[in-house]
Amino acid sequence: MTTTLTAVEPASATGAAKELLDQVQKAFGTTPNMTKMMANSPALLRGYLALSGALATGTINAGRREQLAIATAETNGCNYCLSAHTYIGGAVGKLPASELDAARDAKSADPHTSALLTLSDAILRTRGRVAPDQIENARAAGVTDAEIGEVVGHIALNVLTNYFNVLTDVENDWPVVVEPRTAVQA
Repeated sequence: MTTTLTAVEPASATGAAKELLDQVQKAFGTTPNMTKMMANSPALLRGYLALSGALATGTINAGRREQLAIATAETNGCNYCLSAHTYIGGAVGKLPASELDAARDAKSADPHTSALLTLSDAILRTRGRVAPDQIENARAAGVTDAEIGEVVGHIALNVLTNYFNVLTDVENDWPVVVEPRTAVQA
């Protein structure tokens, strides 16, 4: 598969695309290929950055955010996101390899994180139509209403990036993780 969009290179970008790519470079110290592809639509890149930034100020910590992203990437078969969030989860989230791998199956040794991942997986797979006992099980494990809301936000953010990266076949600029274990049916 070849990419369906042309990357907008920061050096040749103009207008809103340039401003947003400069913002990405300043914030992350790099300009990931995904954001270069998103820059074709400054509205999309702006929306992605806004939602990502807003969720980063929530109650779910950085490591758990990466675990949620890994679980969603695995479910959606997005190698780019699986690679990116596994790398970031280890580097920034300081998560051990065992937790990064377990997140691919929506699992964790930590009971609270496990409850978040189980709930996220249920919401994703049922498109939000989870059974009431699944919410109660999460609450019994200490998941708060704020976290429940944020889990939905993280699903939305990660589905956005997963689908975008799969559709556009973004060149992976992260240390590549093995292919997703789940095969997404076309």
